[in-house]
Amino acid sequence: MEFNEKLQELRKSRALTQEKLAEELFVSRTAISKWESGRGYPSLDSLKEISRYFSVSIDELIGSEEIISAAEEEKKENLDRVLSLLCGTLDILPGLLLFLPVFGNGTETPTSVSLFGITGQSPWIKTVFAAVITLTVLNGICGVIISRFEKPVWNHHRLVTGLALSVTATAVFIVTRQPYAGILCLTILVMKGMLIGRRKDLP
Repeated sequence: MEFNEKLQELRKSRALTQEKLAEELFVSRTAISKWESGRGYPSLDSLKEISRYFSVSIDELIGSEEIISAAEEEKKENLDRVLSLLCGTLDILPGLLLFLPVFGNGTETPTSVSLFGITGQSPWIKTVFAAVITLTVLNGICGVIISRFEKPVWNHHRLVTGLALSVTATAVFIVTRQPYAGILCLTILVMKGMLIGRRKDLP
């Protein structure tokens, strides 16, 4: 009997709903549903909690091959959380562009100024700069928050959004001839690409 079948059997033997078991184990109902449908395994800590709650040994709950799969899945989820945290932090960095004097102020006053100090550029360009930076920073903050939860789908969508915003920011600053801001965004984009590429190279 597979782990998912054993868990269902143990839960039903105590007449528990998935919601009630989730409360008892301090996990989400989605996690119980995933485990019982065979779409994943609990973390080692959750396995210990299940073992304690139902008064069965871990060996009775899960076979050696399943333990290896559970450990690998936990490692993958931890890596995904770290990746989301790092990429979220990188997305927050462009917020510095709001305050650093890295923007050209137009041909009439060519000194470098912060975004709030631009006077020699048209208002709509300044608005585009602010919008791109703000959206990227907000996306980064969301990434840092999401990294604390077991939501791989949210992590994936946030990473895709972050990459798209980094590409957009890099393109906007290069097209508008803002080399310092463009180089910073390009550097962040390359770093995120390397992190994501390295994650995909791992087994």
